[in-house]
Amino acid sequence: MLTIDSVTVRLGGRAILERASATVPVGARVGLIGRNGAGKSTLMKALIGEIEPDDGEISKPARARIGYIAQEAPSGSMTPEEVVLASATERAALLAELETCTDMDRMGDVHERLLAIDAYSAPARAAKILNGLGFDEEMQQRPVDSFSGGWKMRIALGALLFSEPDILLLDEPSNHLDLEATLWLENFLKSYPATLVVISHERDLLNKVVDHILHLQGGQLTLYPGGYDAFEKQRAERAAQLAAAKASQEAQAARLRDYVARNSARASTAKQAQSRAKMLAKMQPIAALMEDPTLSFDFPDPAEMKSPMITLEQAAVGYGEAPPILKRLNFRIEADDRIALLGRNGNGKTTLARLLAAQLTPAEGAVNAPGKLKVGYFTQYQVEELAGEDTPLDLMNRAMEGQSQAAVRAQLGRFGFSGPRANQRVDKLSGGERARLALALITRDAPHLLILDEPTNHLDVDAREALVQALNDYSGAVILISHDRHMVELTADRLFLVDGGTAREYDGSMDDYIDFILGRGQPKGDRRGKPSGDRAATASAGDRRSAKSQFDKAEANIARLTAELEQLDGRILELSSDAGGQVGAKMQGLLTKRSAVADALAEAEEAWLAAGAVLETM
Repeated sequence: MLTIDSVTVRLGGRAILERASATVPVGARVGLIGRNGAGKSTLMKALIGEIEPDDGEISKPARARIGYIAQEAPSGSMTPEEVVLASATERAALLAELETCTDMDRMGDVHERLLAIDAYSAPARAAKILNGLGFDEEMQQRPVDSFSGGWKMRIALGALLFSEPDILLLDEPSNHLDLEATLWLENFLKSYPATLVVISHERDLLNKVVDHILHLQGGQLTLYPGGYDAFEKQRAERAAQLAAAKASQEAQAARLRDYVARNSARASTAKQAQSRAKMLAKMQPIAALMEDPTLSFDFPDPAEMKSPMITLEQAAVGYGEAPPILKRLNFRIEADDRIALLGRNGNGKTTLARLLAAQLTPAEGAVNAPGKLKVGYFTQYQVEELAGEDTPLDLMNRAMEGQSQAAVRAQLGRFGFSGPRANQRVDKLSGGERARLALALITRDAPHLLILDEPTNHLDVDAREALVQALNDYSGAVILISHDRHMVELTADRLFLVDGGTAREYDGSMDDYIDFILGRGQPKGDRRGKPSGDRAATASAGDRRSAKSQFDKAEANIARLTAELEQLDGRILELSSDAGGQVGAKMQGLLTKRSAVADALAEAEEAWLAAGAVLETM
C-alpha cells in the first residue's frame, strides 16, 4: 500500500502540496490528474524521493521497487534492445556473474534464479514492447544516438515497462507517442500486474486503463473510484452538495449577523448577542470546489461566408521543385464544416493544412477560395516561439495595431487574460497558457476557418473540454489534426484520410479507423486486394505462411519508412525556416529523397492491405 500522510511540499516559498493525504491500494491503477501547475510532477518526485517533504510522510511497502522515467533520455551507442534488456538489473547482474563464476554450486543457484525470473525469454519480451512502441526489427538494432529526442523517450518508456517495477509511475507517457503506439500502451497498462500511478490528460486512457482517479487541487488530494467519466460524475455531485451546504451556511451566518446587529445594544439580549457573535466568529466557511475563471476559450464568430469556402480541383502540393507530396486532391470545404485529418505521421497532414492555410501554393491543379477568406492557423511551433519579456498585452497590441485598447483587452479576455494576467511576462506562462495565448493571437481577426494542428499537447483535461465546447460554439469552419480521440469524436463530423499520397473523405467512424490501424479491418470503401471465397476455401497451410510472411514484411517496411519520413520532414522544416522559404541544392536533395520514400511507403501500405485481406479471408 502506498500512503501519503499529511504531506506538505513548498517550492520557492509557495506551498505546492499542503497536508495532502491519500492511500493507494496495492495493485490499483490510479490516474493522477489536476490542472496544469497544480503540482502533479512535484508529487511524483516526492514519491520517488527526489524531493523531501517539508512535513508529513510517504510510506511504501518494504523492498518495493519503484519505476519512473528520468528527465534525461538515454544516449550512446547501445541499441534500443540493449537499453531495454539492461533495465532488468537482476538479470543483467546474474548473467554477468555467470561469465566469471567458477563455483559449480553457485552457477547452479544462478541458473535456477534466471529460470525463476524468466530471464531467457527476456529478448522476446523486450522486442514485443519495442515493437508496440513503434520500433521495427531494424530500428531495434540501431544506436540510440541515431534517434530523435521523442524516439529516445520511447526507448526510456520501453525500458521502464520491461523492468516491471512494483509501483510504476508514469508522467504523461503518451506525449511522444502517435495514435498507434498510444493504443498499444493502453492495452499494455490495462493488464499491468502491479500498482500503477499515471499522470495523463488523455481522457480515453484514463477511462480505459485506471480504476481510481487521484485528484490534486489546491494542494489537496482526493481519491475517487472508477475512471475519468466516473470521477466527473462524482465531482459534479460533490460540487452540488458543497454549493447547497455553502448556501445554507451563508443563510445561517446572515441570520446570526442580523441578530447581533439588532440585539447587541440592549441589556436584556446583550449576552445572547455576544454568544451568537462568538458562534459566527468560529464558523468555518465552506469552500466551493475551485473552478479556474481563467479557463476560457471563446472564438469570435466570423462574418458570413457562402459555401463552398474552399474548392480543390486536381490539386497537388509539395516543396520547391521536388515531386508533390500529395496529389489528386479533389474536395470542397463548406462554411460550417468540422473536419478531422487522419493518417500516420509523415503522410502529409501538415502539408495539406499548410496548403489550405495558403502557406503553400499548389504545384498542380487549383485551390479556389474567395479573397476575403480569413484563416487562423495554429501549430505547436507558435506555442514554442512565445517567449521572452513581452506580455500578452504587448503581443496583442502589436498584432492588433491601430485598434482600441478596449478591443485588444476584449480579445485577450476571451482566452482568460483579463486584468493583471494580461501583463504577465510570457516566459513565466505555463505551456497551457501559451497555447491559449497563441489561439487568441490567431483568432484576433475573427477567421472564417480555424486550422488546428495538435492543439491539445499543452492542455490538461479541463482545458481540453473547454476547447471542445468553444469549437462547438464557434460558427466558422474547423480543420483539426489531433491524436486526442475524444476531441475528434466530439468535434468532427467529417473525416479525411491522408494516405497513399492523397487525401480523400473517409466514410467510416473513428472506431472504424482505430480498428483499421490496429489491423482489425481495412479503410471504409477501400477493399483492395480482397481474394475470392474459393481461394479462401482452398488455401493451404503453405499459402497461409506465405501470406503471413508478406504481411509481416510489409508491416515492418511501413514502420521503417514512416520513421524515415518523419526524420526527413523535420530536416526539411528546419532548413525551410533557416532559408526563409528559399529552396537550395540541399533542400532539393531532401525533397527528392522524401518523394521517393513517400512512394515506397504508399507501395508498402498497398502490400500490407492486400496481404491483410488475404489473411482475413483465410
